[in-house]
Amino acid sequence: MQKIDTVVIGAGQAGIATSEHLNTHGIDHVVLERDRIAERWRSARWDSLVANGPAWHDRFPNMTFSVDEESFASKDDVVRYFEDYARMIEAPVKTGVQVTSVVPHTDRPGFAVTTPDGSYDARHVVSATGAFQTPSIPPIIPEHAEIHQMHSTSYRNPDALADGAVLVIGGGSSGSQIAAELNAAGRQVYLSLGPHDRPPRRYRGRDNVWWLGVLGIWNLDTPAPGTEHVTIAVSGAEGGKTVDFRQMANRGITLLGMTEGCENGVLRLADDLKTNLDAGDANYLSMLKAADEFAQTNSLDLPDEPDAWNIPADPECVASPIRTLDLAQANITTIIWATGFKFDYGWLKADALDPHGRPVHQRGVSKVPGLYFVGLPWQSRRGSSFIWGVWHDAKFIVDQIAIDNAYMSYHAHRKMVAE
Repeated sequence: MQKIDTVVIGAGQAGIATSEHLNTHGIDHVVLERDRIAERWRSARWDSLVANGPAWHDRFPNMTFSVDEESFASKDDVVRYFEDYARMIEAPVKTGVQVTSVVPHTDRPGFAVTTPDGSYDARHVVSATGAFQTPSIPPIIPEHAEIHQMHSTSYRNPDALADGAVLVIGGGSSGSQIAAELNAAGRQVYLSLGPHDRPPRRYRGRDNVWWLGVLGIWNLDTPAPGTEHVTIAVSGAEGGKTVDFRQMANRGITLLGMTEGCENGVLRLADDLKTNLDAGDANYLSMLKAADEFAQTNSLDLPDEPDAWNIPADPECVASPIRTLDLAQANITTIIWATGFKFDYGWLKADALDPHGRPVHQRGVSKVPGLYFVGLPWQSRRGSSFIWGVWHDAKFIVDQIAIDNAYMSYHAHRKMVAE
């Protein structure tokens, strides 16, 4: 068993950021990755995916992207970025190493970290497995149904799907972008929407990420009541355009309310489509209003954009919403579930999770001494699970490890003096 100060689990954005800060503090560590660096960007994204924020913003502070700063990096650009970053900081990454268990010692601080490649005796463990662990598909449509079902992580491009119509369930960033791509490819698309926020992509010459920053929204420390599971419909596709579901309907996409159930091949849909769209519009308009007030208060010379306030009229599928949908009659041959992810900490043998399997923590600091998390949604603020935000959360976590080491060094020094 190799003795080491810190084991970092995962070499995505959270793990690489953590490694940089550990290097800065001179803390001995290893980063264990079961696949490759930034694996999710490689194998769990569709072909045309780009980052949801412009390159000037969605990055770590100490390296820029090798693309135009106002553009949206492709998934291949993102992979190269993290590979280059890992090389730049000389991150001690071991790829192809699966962590099978992390068990706290019972007689002393630290953990036994077990892998097929060997074991570690670690004083600290940082789980950097992030927010996108196990694809979540609600058990609504039986797996044995004669229709192909996949999670959005398995979607690659329109040509890879069987002929026929496609039902996309979920109106966040993934669902809205996939539906738009399928529609542009000439496929008949049905899109089932739940509650969502719908920020403007750009307004008055500034990107949404800039407005979130100057308005202090990135730094909100908790979601508003009842909004923890509200998705965000924003896209960097096609150079970055505001997601507008009514315009998508005018281009031929059939909008549906939330999917509630399925019996004998007939989908049951909630009567909430207009409610969800109106709430998304309210979120959109509130952002415009806050931006206007900020520009006026700070005397910013930014161009007016009155057309941005125009909300299209309700299309037919909203005015007369579909409540039941026969999948066979609609010729739907594929269902794509853009319904998020679940946590998976099967390897963690410690009392660190709540009854739903979610980490119990404060800003990533676990209730189990020496155990930390990085990359969780809302870990310390709204921006925590984004590329730029995880870097700052990782710094806080590593600062806690350095503080712990400093106290232990003092203890060892005083013990030596006493002897």
